[in-house]
Amino acid sequence: MSGSRRLVGGVIALYFIIGLEVLVMISPFAAFFYAAFNPFLLFLARWPATHWLADFFLPHMVLPPDGFLKALRVAGSVLFVGGAALFLVCAAQVYSHKLMRRGPVLGGLYRWIRHPQYLALAIAGVGLAILWPRFLTVVLWAVMIGLYYFLARDEEKRMLAEFGDQYAAYTSRTGMFLPKPVEQVLLKIEVPVPPALRVPLALALVLVLSVGSALALRSYTVAKLPLWSDGKVTVLAILPGDAVMVQHRMEDVLRMPEVESRLAENRGAILGYIVPIQYVMQGMIADTDPAFRLYEHHQTMAMIADWIFHPFRHLEGGHDMMHHVSTATPAVATSPTSRRIIFLRVASNGEGSMPSALFAIDQARVPQFFVDVDMHNLTLLVVKDLGPGTGWGSVPTPMF
Repeated sequence: MSGSRRLVGGVIALYFIIGLEVLVMISPFAAFFYAAFNPFLLFLARWPATHWLADFFLPHMVLPPDGFLKALRVAGSVLFVGGAALFLVCAAQVYSHKLMRRGPVLGGLYRWIRHPQYLALAIAGVGLAILWPRFLTVVLWAVMIGLYYFLARDEEKRMLAEFGDQYAAYTSRTGMFLPKPVEQVLLKIEVPVPPALRVPLALALVLVLSVGSALALRSYTVAKLPLWSDGKVTVLAILPGDAVMVQHRMEDVLRMPEVESRLAENRGAILGYIVPIQYVMQGMIADTDPAFRLYEHHQTMAMIADWIFHPFRHLEGGHDMMHHVSTATPAVATSPTSRRIIFLRVASNGEGSMPSALFAIDQARVPQFFVDVDMHNLTLLVVKDLGPGTGWGSVPTPMF
C-alpha cells in the first residue's frame, strides 16, 4: 500500500497548498508559486466544464453583507483553528506512544473514535474552505475525505495484524470517525443499494453535497450583495455602510465628464467597485497601484494571523480594519467621504441583464479605469486608466 499512501499524501498536500494559497499570494514567494500554479488555474478556466473550479463562492473582498454570512465567516476561523488544534493533540498522542513504545493509542480522544486525526483534518478543511472559498478547495476536500476513509481501512488492517485481539476489542467498542452510538444509528438506515456499492455511493454523495452546498452559498451571496444599478453600470459597495452613499450620489458621479466620456467608449455592461481609497485588497480588483500588490510587501504572517484569529475585527470593517497600506499615499488630500470607484467591463454580458448576472461564473472582467471622488461634495480627485490585469496579473481572483 506504499503507493496508495503516497497518492493520499500527494492529494492531501495539494489540498492544503491550494487551500493555503491565500497565505502564499500575499507573500514574497507569490511569483514562484504562481509560476507553477497559475497555468493550472488558467487551464481550468479555459473549459466550460472546469471554469467554475477556479471561481469563489463566498465573500472575500466584500464585507459579509448579512448575519448568516457573518456567522459563517466566524465559523470558518473557529473550525480551522479548532480542527488544527485537535489534530495537533492527536498527533502528540500518537508520536508519544511511538517514541515510548507503548503500543497503540487507546486513550484520550482515541477512547471514542479510532481516527480523530482524520476527523480533525476534515474539520479544519471545512474551515479552510470558508476562509479561502475556491470551488477547487471544496472538490479536493471531498476527494480527501474519500482517501482518508481508505487510508483508515488500511491502517486498521495493519493494526489488527500487529496487535490482534487487543485492537479487535478496541474496534468493537469505538467508532471509526464518529462515536460508536452515532455510527450505529447511521448504519441502521436502510439503503436499497448492494453492499459493494455503498461506500462508493457514500463518497459520491459527499462530493455532490459539498459542491452543491458551495453553489447554493454562492447564489445566496450574490443575492445579498449591496448593488446599485442604472441598467448599464452596476456598482458594488465593498463596505455595506457605503451603500447609502452610492444610492444618493452614484448618478451624479456617472455624469461627471471624465467618467461619462470613458464609459461611453465601453460597450456592454460595466461593473464598478466602490472602496476606500486605501483599501488593502483593491489589487484583487485591478492593478491600481504597486502598493496594493501585497506580495511585494512583508506583512504576510501578520495579515494571515489577524484574518484567521480575529474574525470579529475583520467583520467590523473588512481587511482595512486589520491592515492599512501606508505605502500608498494619495496624490491629493482626502476626506472621510472620499472613495475610489474602480470600473471594469464585463466582457460577455449584454446590456439590460440583471445586475447579479455580472457575477456569473463564466463572466470575464476587464479593468478600465478608476476615479477618486469626494462623495460628499462631488469633487473629482483623481482619474486613472488601468491595464487589463489585476495586481496579481492573470491569476483568477475573487469577484466579491
